[in-house]
Amino acid sequence: MDFSINENQHMIADMIKKFGNDHIRPNMMEWDEKQIFPVEVFKKLGELGLMGVVVPTEYGGSGFSYTEYVTAIVELSKICGSIGLSMAAHNSLCTGHILAFGNEEQKKKYLPKLATAEWIGAWGLTETGTGSDSGGMNTTAKKDGDYYVLNGSKNFITHAITGQVAVVIARTGEKGDSHGMSSFIIEKGTTGFNSGKKENKLGMRASETAELIFDNCRVHKDQMMGKEGDGFVQAMKVLDGGRISIAALSIGIAKGAFDAALKYSKEREQFGKSISQFQAIGFKLADMATQIEAAELLTFSAADRKNKGLKMTKEGAFAKYYASEVAVRVSTEGVQIFGGYGYTKDFPAEKYYRDSKLCTIGEGTSEIQKLVISREILK
Repeated sequence: MDFSINENQHMIADMIKKFGNDHIRPNMMEWDEKQIFPVEVFKKLGELGLMGVVVPTEYGGSGFSYTEYVTAIVELSKICGSIGLSMAAHNSLCTGHILAFGNEEQKKKYLPKLATAEWIGAWGLTETGTGSDSGGMNTTAKKDGDYYVLNGSKNFITHAITGQVAVVIARTGEKGDSHGMSSFIIEKGTTGFNSGKKENKLGMRASETAELIFDNCRVHKDQMMGKEGDGFVQAMKVLDGGRISIAALSIGIAKGAFDAALKYSKEREQFGKSISQFQAIGFKLADMATQIEAAELLTFSAADRKNKGLKMTKEGAFAKYYASEVAVRVSTEGVQIFGGYGYTKDFPAEKYYRDSKLCTIGEGTSEIQKLVISREILK
């Protein structure tokens, strides 16, 4: 594996740094405070090609590999975790599912709109009573002629209110049967398809999270991806790639927290010298830097396997599990290095701290990652 940074990665990093300074940093704390989802920012990201990073150019995307995709998420998340999260969810989940499992007609219809952010995408798997146990979902899709009638709800769904299209997995067979669920592409405006309560969250507050509600929602059979019963297996494969994106999100947050803490440690003086010169602080910084480096290597290793079309269930789980836990540890130490100022919203440490926790929960908790890893190594 070659982990040297390529020209595209340099270009993406420079582009995002400038974009962030111009369009994200000036307003991100207001968005966080008021839970504003800044749609206009994502439209601009679409113009830059960052809302369809791995989508082939023939469908309006950038046609990059997962290596460039990881870099894009990291750089955005160093600035604001919410923006990184929404960009990752749009790319990996809704867009990624259609790219991987949609037929040619579905790809041509939806990918150009998603890759340019003309449309924002959502992806619905989780329900109120079925988080980690997604196979036990209660949302049903019952066949009625050429249509399926959906009833139920999905919760903790990114872009549930703003998204113009959602990929939804619903039960078409028996509960708990891994071949008893199917995936559908459903456009907003479809009768019986509505959004519900917006969640009031600890962190990632500028990334919209809400319910999707289905009340006798009629969806034509042409909106199904693959065959009836393929949905759960598809979703698990989508999550394999999605774990890489959450690992990248975690690295970005950790790097942002580290950079802020490093800068502050050099500027803050106590007992006549900068606190960075005290071993207690120096050792914290050393641990933070080492853990970030290890998380980054795991993540780019998983991305490399994804690029080569190799199985990466275990490697994706490695990266997601470790990087997300690192994000929490590094951001916690960041608050500690800032001291009292780290507990205030006038300094950046507290936002990285709040945003980091989602990384250990979303797209499979740390406990689920350990379950995936243990099953893989025991095969």
